[in-house]
Amino acid sequence: MRTPTSFPMLACALACVLAGSAASAQQQASQAAPTPQAVAPAVPAPPAAAPSVWQPQASGTTAELRGLSVVSPTVAWASGAKGTVLRTVDGVSWKLLPVPDAAALDFRDIHAFDEKSAIIMSAGPGTASRLYRTDDGGATWKLLATNTDPKGFWDAMAFWDANKGILFGDPVDGRFQVLVTADGGKTWQPSTDAAGLAAVKDEGAFAASGTCLSVDGADDAWFVTGGAQGSRVFHSTDKGKTWKASPLPILAGAPSRGGFSVAFREGRIGLAAGGDYKEPTKASLNGARSEDGGATWAPAPILPAGYMSVVVPVPGAPHAFVAAGLAGSGVSTDDGKTWTVLDRTPVNSAAFSTPSGGWLVGPKGVVLKYVGPALGRPQP
Repeated sequence: MRTPTSFPMLACALACVLAGSAASAQQQASQAAPTPQAVAPAVPAPPAAAPSVWQPQASGTTAELRGLSVVSPTVAWASGAKGTVLRTVDGVSWKLLPVPDAAALDFRDIHAFDEKSAIIMSAGPGTASRLYRTDDGGATWKLLATNTDPKGFWDAMAFWDANKGILFGDPVDGRFQVLVTADGGKTWQPSTDAAGLAAVKDEGAFAASGTCLSVDGADDAWFVTGGAQGSRVFHSTDKGKTWKASPLPILAGAPSRGGFSVAFREGRIGLAAGGDYKEPTKASLNGARSEDGGATWAPAPILPAGYMSVVVPVPGAPHAFVAAGLAGSGVSTDDGKTWTVLDRTPVNSAAFSTPSGGWLVGPKGVVLKYVGPALGRPQP
């Protein structure tokens, strides 16, 4: 701050007169001017919502979608109710692929081998459970198999490679249905392990996402059950020939409760997901974890809390799994020990081909593409 400068006496007197006049004028102006109004402090704008890692895509349908198979970051297939089958070959636009005489079928699982070839599975009682295959990108479809047992109900299928696969269904005469193929689905042979596939009272599986059955490595397969007083995971080490069951700590005890999905990495680390589809936001135990190939299971809650219909490993991302359901979606990068919520949008199924190439599908034709950072990799 600068200090005043000294002047001669005359100048000082003149300055005093001028100052007095200025002060008088200022006083008059102050009396005439209105009293200024108080100004409210500015309210800060709310922080912008974090961008979603899932980008909606137009599916061209309002059908319930449950089947999903992702071949690459640009090629994926989806399926669902009302005979619906979809495919994208550019990762952006989806095209409906009609299946002749299948409008009444509910295609709850799909397995794609590449851009041109895929097998779809419909779920339902008796002959409503069927398998179709295309090898020309959905231009034509061939009926491969039909469930001829009126008490049967197929739930899911999975393939170890282009030829060897497995098909799984609800109990018939007290034991679960398991069939295997060695020729890409052209022919199927039933498993004869009656004791290993024996079901308890009210036990069944949920055809909710095509992932109540999964395979890993060259020979291992698992399926998960619910609906009874307890949930179980069945494991085969010989491509479905023989089976052994282990108890699962996930909520059960009602027809809508139990394990809905099971997934393994390297045949040892496994996760199971589930809950109660009638109470999708109920905060009960919705996950379990195994470190011994499914012989034993420990509670491992999944986020977001609530009903989870699918859990899948992320190829190329060591230790990463994605889980999803009507409660939303989440990711774990430490083999299911801890979880991070990705989104709250209700969905039915999830699948990935790479750490950054994946989709979700769900009710009313919902299709969401993953657009977030690569999963399982540290970000700069």
